[in-house]
Order: sequence, then C-alpha cells, then structure tokens
Amino acid sequence: MEALLAMGDGNFAVAAAAGGAGLTVILIMAAAFGSNRGAERRVKRRIDNVRERQLGTAVEAAASMKLSEAGSSIPGLDQALNRWLPRREILRERLVRTGRSFTVAQYVLVTFLLIAVEAAISHYVIGMSPVVSLLLGVVSGVGLPHFVVGRMIDRRLKAFTTLFPEAIDLMVRGLKSGLPITESIAVVGHELVDPVGIEFRRIDHGLKFGQSFDEALWAAAKRLDTAEFKFFVISLSVQRETGGNLAETLENLSDILRRRRQMRLKVKAMSSEAKASAYIIGSLPFVMFAILMVVNAKYVLQLFHDPRGIMMVGVGLVMLCIGVFVMAKMVKFEI
Repeated sequence: MEALLAMGDGNFAVAAAAGGAGLTVILIMAAAFGSNRGAERRVKRRIDNVRERQLGTAVEAAASMKLSEAGSSIPGLDQALNRWLPRREILRERLVRTGRSFTVAQYVLVTFLLIAVEAAISHYVIGMSPVVSLLLGVVSGVGLPHFVVGRMIDRRLKAFTTLFPEAIDLMVRGLKSGLPITESIAVVGHELVDPVGIEFRRIDHGLKFGQSFDEALWAAAKRLDTAEFKFFVISLSVQRETGGNLAETLENLSDILRRRRQMRLKVKAMSSEAKASAYIIGSLPFVMFAILMVVNAKYVLQLFHDPRGIMMVGVGLVMLCIGVFVMAKMVKFEI
C-alpha cells in the first residue's frame, strides 16, 4: 500500500511538473504573441502617421499647383476667355506672382466693373460726353488693376529679396551639418515665413512629385523672375556640373546679395530728392484741377465739353507722362 502511494505521489509530481512546464510554455508563447501584436500595432500607428503627413503634403502641393494653374473660378467663362482674351497665359503667370488666389476671370470681371463705374460717373455725374466717358472708363478699368497687381508683385518680390539671404544662410548651415541640398531646401520651406517659405515648399513638392532638381529650380525662377534667385539657381547648376564646396559657394552668394541690397538702399537714399521733386511736379496739375473744380466746376468742365479743350487735356497728359517717364529713368539705376 505504501508502495502504491509512493508510486502515486511520483506520478503526481511528474504530472505536476509536466503541467507546470506546459503552462510556462503557453505563457511564454502568449507573451511573445502579445508582444508581437503590440509591435505590429506600434508599426501600424507609425505607418498611419507617416501616411497622414504625406497625404497632407500631397494636398498642399496639389493646392499650390492648382493655384498656379487656375484660370477661372466662375463656370462658363473659361471657354470665352480662351477664345477672346489675348495673352492669357502671361496674365495668369502675373497673377500667380502676386502670391494670392486671384484668377483670370476675377481680374477680367473687376476690369469691366471699373470700366462701367468710371464711365457712368464721368457721364452722369461730371457730365462728359459718352465717348470721353467711355475712354476714361477704359483707361481706368485697364490701368488700375494692372497697377495694383504690379504693386502687389513688387511688394512680394521685395519681401522675398530681403529675406532670401537668410534662407541661403540656413541652407549653408544645413550643408555644413551634413544635410543634402534637397533636405536643406525642405528645411527652409518649413522654417522661414512667406514668401520665401512657400516658394521653397513648392520646390520641395515638385521634387517629391517627380520633377528633376533643375526643373524645380527653374520653375521657381520663372515664377519669381528676380535676379537674386536666378543667381542662386545658376550657382547650384554650375556646382552640380563642376563640383566644389557648395556651402562656400552659397555663403559667398549670400554676402554678394547683402552687398547688392546695401548698394540699392544707398542709391535710393541719394535719389530720394529727385523722386520727391517728380512727385510734386507730377501731382500739381491734378491738385490744381481739384481746387478749380471746388471753386468753379462749370468753368473747368468747359475743357471737356469743347473739342479744343479735350485736345489740350490730351496733349497735356501726354507731355506730363513723358516728363514723369524721363525723370523716373534718370533716378533709376540697375545694380
């Protein structure tokens, strides 16, 4: 009996040991499987995050490309503009250079609206003849939007030129730390404010969408049309062909651009007196016309009711424009 109990205790001990070993193996396998599932979940979360970031980049790039290629936001006008509007591509490129989401259709509608308003005011309020009112409306409607867009382009390019040396310095620091030039361009696009940031982001998006390096740079040079950025593109192109220290080349370019801007500011200060004189002389006829309109409007409006007065006004405006053009050329220096 004792032998049987001893044998039973031994079998129980063996069974208990086997069961414990099996349970341990099961727990180890469950832990490993759970850790693998956890690792898979972490990898999946990281992939989802990367996909979301890439999707956001693609959406932003597509939006910027859509902005640069937009022609009309008003249905039904594209066909008419394509057929009747001359040099539409040039106008679209000019609107893109403003950095705003203006379309060709909006520009055309504003032009016709200004023509109608100016012609109505000239004819019904001032009392000019229909032909003269229409001519003044055309001049105002065509000239004013063109002038405003030009001012917006100049303001944006001035801001870009002012901040561009800082972008080059940031790229130089990236190159010295071991980053490639494409990554340095991406860093500039994300670190600097617009308009420098958005232009470099467009270059980075173009590279990600399959453009070559030179194509992306020259597309940006065409959008900006500034000598400073063309210097930058040519420097990169020459360095890629001949080799050399790119960081040193860009550092020298940054110094040249800063010296160029300093010289331009000196010229502006030296020519400020002549510009002030041109502004005063050019505004005197209009100031006197406004004063006479307040004192005796009927006397002044005879110029616009008599054909000889209209001819005198036209000759005077042409001579005034010639004088302003000559004075502007005298105080403008290419650096």
